[in-house]
Amino acid sequence: MNVAAPRVLVVEDEPAQREVLSYNLEAEGFAVSRAEDGDEALLCVDEDQPDIIVLDWMLPGVSGIEICRRLKMRAETRNIPIIMLSARSEEVDRVRGLETGADDYIVKPYSVLELMARVRTQLRRVRPAASGQVLEFDDIKLDAETHRVTRGEHSLKLGPTEFRLLSTFMEKPGRVWSREQLLDRVWGRDIYVDTRTVDVHIGRLRKALCQHGGGDPVRTVRGAGYALG
Repeated sequence: MNVAAPRVLVVEDEPAQREVLSYNLEAEGFAVSRAEDGDEALLCVDEDQPDIIVLDWMLPGVSGIEICRRLKMRAETRNIPIIMLSARSEEVDRVRGLETGADDYIVKPYSVLELMARVRTQLRRVRPAASGQVLEFDDIKLDAETHRVTRGEHSLKLGPTEFRLLSTFMEKPGRVWSREQLLDRVWGRDIYVDTRTVDVHIGRLRKALCQHGGGDPVRTVRGAGYALG
């Protein structure tokens, strides 16, 4: 599937558990970041916002439940799905975790297969293209599985980078993406690319989208970046 790998932040203080989680998530095709305590988790989110967070309740220093509360209170992070992991199995604990804002709650010990399934469920909500769903915006349709893009009755030919740009835009129409955010999402955090490269590929995407007529759906937001619609 030619879309950017979904990013998962694993927050777990137990090294063995952290590595098992990371290994299985990477085997599923996720790009994984790791944090061993609450402070490091908050720093990771600020520096490189993930698509999903797998968060242990019991952490040294700032607890997982407090991390969840803080992230869900902030406008820029409240929509990141959080899967809470905890040895607390009582109903009152589950309720507390979910009421704090966790999107899912899994009791330790857990099945790795079940956890992967729960992660994929949350992924379908926030990264539909990465989970294989067909995306539509006005008369544009993007099928990530077949790598096909159509506008109206016309099939469009997009290069890999333009395809990833369009899938990013179509997952969250109206959202303004800065050049730096697009570089991270489309090119990847480990590859150095000048921000001006984004403008070049946006130009190519616009040309492809408008080759058979129709208005330009990509909006330039002065001083901020780009958005679809």
